Amino acid sequence: MTSRTLIEAEALAGALGDPRLRVFDCRFDLARPAYGRGAYVDEHLPGALHADLNLDLSGPVTAGTGRHPLPSAGEFEARLRAWGVNADSQVVAYDDGNGTYAARLWWMLRWLGHDDVAVLDGGMRRWLQLGLPLTEDVPAPAPGNFVARPRPAMAVDAAAVAAAMQDPATPILDARAPERYRGEVEPIDRVAGHIPGARNHPFGSSLDAQGRFLPAEQLRAALSGSLAGAAPARSIVYCGSGVTACHLLLALEHAGLAGARLYPGSWSEWSSDPARPVRTGPAP
Repeated sequence: MTSRTLIEAEALAGALGDPRLRVFDCRFDLARPAYGRGAYVDEHLPGALHADLNLDLSGPVTAGTGRHPLPSAGEFEARLRAWGVNADSQVVAYDDGNGTYAARLWWMLRWLGHDDVAVLDGGMRRWLQLGLPLTEDVPAPAPGNFVARPRPAMAVDAAAVAAAMQDPATPILDARAPERYRGEVEPIDRVAGHIPGARNHPFGSSLDAQGRFLPAEQLRAALSGSLAGAAPARSIVYCGSGVTACHLLLALEHAGLAGARLYPGSWSEWSSDPARPVRTGPAP
């Protein structure tokens, strides 16, 4: 089994005995940070380990960073080894929402050079709908041999975003909900609005009513519209704190529009500096 964007629940269930497989439960709730670990302890997919957004998939928050900065490549390499991830592992990530936390792990593995990673399409919701097995058993994997091969070009900083604001050939996509993009509401960060010149493409528009990703052809048509003719690899994607943007990056990759870059600091970092420009209202 080799999957690099999405994997169906049926396919994952059939591969549970594969020694290459490493499954990660990424359930999390921003309002209840302890929720994910508690839910994991209650029950999870067989063989799954828990990956916590705050503790495992983010680095320390400091003055000037966003709410979920990336850990260093070395720190995350060590964590992946402790989780038993090897150079030849097929990694699958899931959560019980719309896939945003799982997509964060998906992007981070690719950022460190590991392509054999996929998100469970439909997440735990679909797994439960199909009546597939769950367990309380917590695996104790042997240390893995994963070696990070970082791809620094996959991420950009605030300076690169500022330069892109002046370049029509470098689209900036804002993955947040439309009302947050327009600055009508801001439930988390101190400043409302968006990066000037950014186009709004809500990450949720990539999903159907059941929380599964739309067909690749449908995604391609919608995302191509937001790219407006620009090369996907020139685009930059951001959100509130660099998490839901990974979901949009997954949609782009699944649609065959590869190479878009993440602004990890996202709005929470951008808006922390009053010298950076902010826009409100709809796109011009």
